[in-house]
Amino acid sequence: MDFYTVSLVAVLVSVCVTTADAAPPAQLVFGDSLVDTGNNNYLVAIARADRSPYGIDFPSRLPTGRFCNGLNIADFIGLKFGSQPVLPYLDPSLQGQELLRGANFASAGIGILNDTGLQFGQIIRMDEQFEFFQKYQDRVASIIGRNATNKLVAEGLVSIALGGNDYVNNYFLLPVTLRSLQFSLPAYTNFIISEFEKILARFYELGARRVLVLSSGPLGCIPMERATSSLNGDCAQRPQQAAKLFNKGLNIIVNRLNRRFSAQIYTITKMFPAMMDLYTNPQLYGIGDAKDACCGQGPYNGLGLCTSLSLLCPDRGNNVWWDQFHPTERAARIIVDKFFSGSPSYVGPVSIQDLMKLDV
Repeated sequence: MDFYTVSLVAVLVSVCVTTADAAPPAQLVFGDSLVDTGNNNYLVAIARADRSPYGIDFPSRLPTGRFCNGLNIADFIGLKFGSQPVLPYLDPSLQGQELLRGANFASAGIGILNDTGLQFGQIIRMDEQFEFFQKYQDRVASIIGRNATNKLVAEGLVSIALGGNDYVNNYFLLPVTLRSLQFSLPAYTNFIISEFEKILARFYELGARRVLVLSSGPLGCIPMERATSSLNGDCAQRPQQAAKLFNKGLNIIVNRLNRRFSAQIYTITKMFPAMMDLYTNPQLYGIGDAKDACCGQGPYNGLGLCTSLSLLCPDRGNNVWWDQFHPTERAARIIVDKFFSGSPSYVGPVSIQDLMKLDV
């Protein structure tokens, strides 16, 4: 029995009691490559994971568009509720009953700012993700009616991962960038946080009442940053500082939005401590390599793209990082387990379980 099968069975068993009498909440996923399940496959985009060895540990053993060897963070969040991974919005198979399970609108390469990811070609920026979300609601309403659709969206779980690309693929993309000339790092962070607040508020306007916001992970520890911005392989200081500044600002706007709407609409999954624990104590999780990416080349396999010509580790379950940016399937599962532990170290201001229990 392979790792995916074991993971799937274990998660489904753990939720069978709570989901026996009710369908899982719709999973509505937005953001970037951390949670994209294949929308960019349908675009003229450079940021695509439609080639080997991506998907090597997926049940089909084929690339799916996920920037991972198998399942990603969004998939594991859905599995916690007994929901099979939802389809990308652009997938032609997203029809009928599949629509009622939710949809994934995420697109690799995007950021909070529209000038983030210009080098990737055609990607689905947040304005367009919101347009697709509105069209999605219209499509669902044609099946179950508008009132039932409003209920499905309000009781569903919105997950969003956004912000990392605004640093690694914008502000820090080159030694000197337009944004780094325009802003100091703290001022830039304040700018993108103010824009992110508008994005998060838009979910409420479109009917969402349960919004899970993934904070920034330790950007300085990803293989690409350690390969290009660190002399000794330690986590690069400036991207680490950026992630901490971003997360501090995120806490402020989430609390402000919850006060603004007089309800507990938004909660944060704390990627930074979850990943840093995994990165600094991999042996506690049976992982042997927290430094090197499984697929890549150069120092720490952190340079260039993951392709069929790249170095590939034989045991993906032994690594934290899959490619220069993204965690392996095993790391993603461990991270999501931390989110669902309910510990305020990894989620807040309320747990995911409590968020889903709140009256909408």
